[in-house]
Amino acid sequence: MFVKLAGLMAVILVGLIALGGPVGAQTFPEPSIPEVEGPPVPTPQENTGPRAVIDVDLSQGEAPSQSIIIILGLTLLSIAPSLLILTTSFTRMVIVLSITRNALGLQTIPPNQVVVGLALFLSLFVMAPTLSKMNEEGLQPLLAGEISQGEAFEAASGPLKTFMLSNTREGELAMLASVSPEPTPERVEDLSLTTVIPAFVLSELKSAFIIGFVIFIPFLVIDLVVSSVLMSLGMMMLPPVFVSLPFKVLLFVMVDGWTLIAKTLLESYM
Repeated sequence: MFVKLAGLMAVILVGLIALGGPVGAQTFPEPSIPEVEGPPVPTPQENTGPRAVIDVDLSQGEAPSQSIIIILGLTLLSIAPSLLILTTSFTRMVIVLSITRNALGLQTIPPNQVVVGLALFLSLFVMAPTLSKMNEEGLQPLLAGEISQGEAFEAASGPLKTFMLSNTREGELAMLASVSPEPTPERVEDLSLTTVIPAFVLSELKSAFIIGFVIFIPFLVIDLVVSSVLMSLGMMMLPPVFVSLPFKVLLFVMVDGWTLIAKTLLESYM
């Protein structure tokens, strides 16, 4: 009986497969997706309005554009510290003032900001005539469009080169001119800035250390006298700097030391 029933079920299943549908399968209509109207797509149109244009005018005969002035300003700001230190009297000023502070035995008084600020304004006082000539001969004609950038550089570097050559020793100039790959000119004024600037810096360093040595001598004498007195009194454990410092400060104030040093520095450039 069971075999007959299984055979009947097999016949029915084969018949359903022959008809093309699985057993118990039902067909459902596909759902329709409603169309949603979106915003209209804009069609590309030609832009006939005004456009932003970056103007970089490199013309030689006209006044420089605003872009060129901005580029020059940013360039000067980036190299201003090096120019300030290497092509002005700032090097000699700041070294002499720092040596004076160390000779007094005061490591942080006056502070570094005061020493650098004083050296900066003394340098501006010394460089004022040179900077005025550079402005009149180079910068103002360039801004007015009377000369090109190359001519402005040559005109502005002339007064600066004259100042550096007047404060540079012949030994430094001769040494750098001898090792320079460029041919040695007949006149000193024809030397390039790449030769004049390092010679000027070396000369400034030498002058600053000479002045600093002269400043150190009276303070060294005070230290030696105080040390000898303390040793003769048997005060071996008392640091001499504690005793000599008030005397050095008193001597420096009595001779009006800062004014004397500032006057010496300014007169060294006159």
